[in-house]
Amino acid sequence: MISLNLHFKHLSIESQHAMANAASNPFQGRGMAPEIKNSEEDVKKITGHKYAKMVNSGNSAIMVAINSIKGSLLLPDQGGWNGVKKIADILNTPTHYIPTEKGVIYPDLLEEYLTKVSFKPSALFITSFAGYTAEQPVKDLYDICHNHNILLVEDASGSVGDSEKKICNGTHAHVILASTGSPKIVNVGNGGFISTNKKEILDKSAFLLKMLRADAVTCAGISEELKHAPRNLIKTINACNYLKNKIPSIIHKEKRGINVILPSSDPKTHSRILREKIKVDGRSIITTCPLYDRVMENAICIEIKNLDTSSLTQENLSQIKEDVTTALF
Repeated sequence: MISLNLHFKHLSIESQHAMANAASNPFQGRGMAPEIKNSEEDVKKITGHKYAKMVNSGNSAIMVAINSIKGSLLLPDQGGWNGVKKIADILNTPTHYIPTEKGVIYPDLLEEYLTKVSFKPSALFITSFAGYTAEQPVKDLYDICHNHNILLVEDASGSVGDSEKKICNGTHAHVILASTGSPKIVNVGNGGFISTNKKEILDKSAFLLKMLRADAVTCAGISEELKHAPRNLIKTINACNYLKNKIPSIIHKEKRGINVILPSSDPKTHSRILREKIKVDGRSIITTCPLYDRVMENAICIEIKNLDTSSLTQENLSQIKEDVTTALF
């Protein structure tokens, strides 16, 4: 048995320097600070969308998107982000839930659902990874939404920089939004963005975008962290793939994801045992279910996405595997 050496995600040295420089040299001119303009261009490059705006949080990006949509929203019945429902309620926007396979919306499920319901949703809100553990078939869902004149809004907080271009790809989503808070793939501590090819979506929320705009210091960090996103994402996915292949009974074992979820007969007890074994800077990477943001059944989540990529060594992953299998099997 080895001693785990795990650390939560932290800012890169390059991002710290960029943010310190922005704070030390505040923009004094008219208009928008260059750090904000630069970060918008960087987001457009990574999503492939024509337009992008920086905001102070992922929830602010969600609010901007919902504020611009007339009509009801369609949400997964699990594996999404509960903030969407809360923000929709604030804006008096109706919501409906589509049945899923443990968070994943398969194309035939969506087609069948749309033919049976008596209403037509204006938008489908999904996260790139259902419950952070299973890649959604985003392109197929986009094609169906496009044919039904429904907006597909993808929360790409966990997928920015996908080298396979299957997720966080503007070709497959009408709107992409993300949090760049901590711990995320673009890990700045706060902030977020929204991008789209539909300028009218941003125009309808112009005042909100001005009110919720991220500051220059945050944007300087986002620009720098976007450079590291592809590497951070692939390392996290590979670490989860290793654990999914080594631990029995994993939920969505064959799908790409950035955390690992497995059924538990006693989540409270199992989570207590694992939190004693797997310690990370005095915090925990263990989440218990049922939980809407993960899966709605008794389960344990190991939030690999929260770990700094320097912690994703073969030794650490092997020990996590041993700790989990000993505790649950």
